[in-house]
Amino acid sequence: MKQSLRPDLGPFNVSRETEERLEAFVQVLQAWSPQLNLVSRHDLGAVWPRHVIDSLQLVQFIPVGLSHAIDLGSGAGFPGLIIAIAAPIHVHLIESDRRKAAFLREAARVSGTVVSIHAERIEALAIPRAPLVTARALAPLPRLLTLAAPLVAESGTCLFLKGASAQAELDEARQHWHMDVRTHESCTSPDAKILEIRDLRHA
Repeated sequence: MKQSLRPDLGPFNVSRETEERLEAFVQVLQAWSPQLNLVSRHDLGAVWPRHVIDSLQLVQFIPVGLSHAIDLGSGAGFPGLIIAIAAPIHVHLIESDRRKAAFLREAARVSGTVVSIHAERIEALAIPRAPLVTARALAPLPRLLTLAAPLVAESGTCLFLKGASAQAELDEARQHWHMDVRTHESCTSPDAKILEIRDLRHA
């Protein structure tokens, strides 16, 4: 198993226990990734800044007192499993690829994280709406909102990690959706954005 060099987590103040759990997660990710292509070979040596810290930055935007969240297209555990490790909320991880769902179960076990893993398509999901829905690198925003709308509570929040096309995707999405959007700068890339969306409804 590869050694993962844990970097300075910068502005993110996490406990030593949380750091150790994140480290355990990264070790499992690096062991499983070559078989499942969880992250690119190029990214294996940069898992912390490119993936872990990128996901970890969402925790600061989670409203206080939330009990649970739904993470769409969880894949390699970003951002859902990282949120579950770092924040005191229960996360439902949605991943239709059964091999990746198996990875998520093992990563949750090794990191000591209690999550619910659903190995099914998002459109077929039958679970109660959540006050928080998250996603990263899953789909363009118009499609992502269509997937999230049936799952986010009426007064809930969506947190989506987006790249350089964030504004163009927002412009397109607003043709079909009304929403209150706050755009935050990402700490991991000058081109990346965090979209904090509330009051989502069809136009």
